[in-house]
Amino acid sequence: MFLGEYSHSLDEKGRVVMPSKFRAGLADGCVLTKGQERCVYVFPMDRWEEESSKVLKLPRTDRRARNFSRSFFASASDQALDRQGRVQIPESLRRYAGLGKDLTVVGVADRVEVWNTETWRQVADEADQYYAEIEEAMSEDGI
Repeated sequence: MFLGEYSHSLDEKGRVVMPSKFRAGLADGCVLTKGQERCVYVFPMDRWEEESSKVLKLPRTDRRARNFSRSFFASASDQALDRQGRVQIPESLRRYAGLGKDLTVVGVADRVEVWNTETWRQVADEADQYYAEIEEAMSEDGI
């Protein structure tokens, strides 16, 4: 399970060091692809298989599903961590997520997300506000 938030840097070759706590979960390789809100998703191989099978079940007759599938798979890149625990982020994904030198690497249970730090702060603030407001209502419903 991937948990926590970590500040990291993108090196001149487009690599980021994965937090040491994440490396065992990514040891068998990973797939990077576009994530929502302009981040990069990093799926361990087993989760990639599950996630891609869900996308493959979307109806091809639905334009939104076709566009989602195209974006999801066309941007995907299978990667392996190097000996220093770094993963290469392809240029197209760096552009999509607006990744510069300062990054935030976030564990989201079954996947890792790589964010432009400024974008992450905005998204995290919004998520925290939502979480704070809905927490009581969710517990009342037994969810």
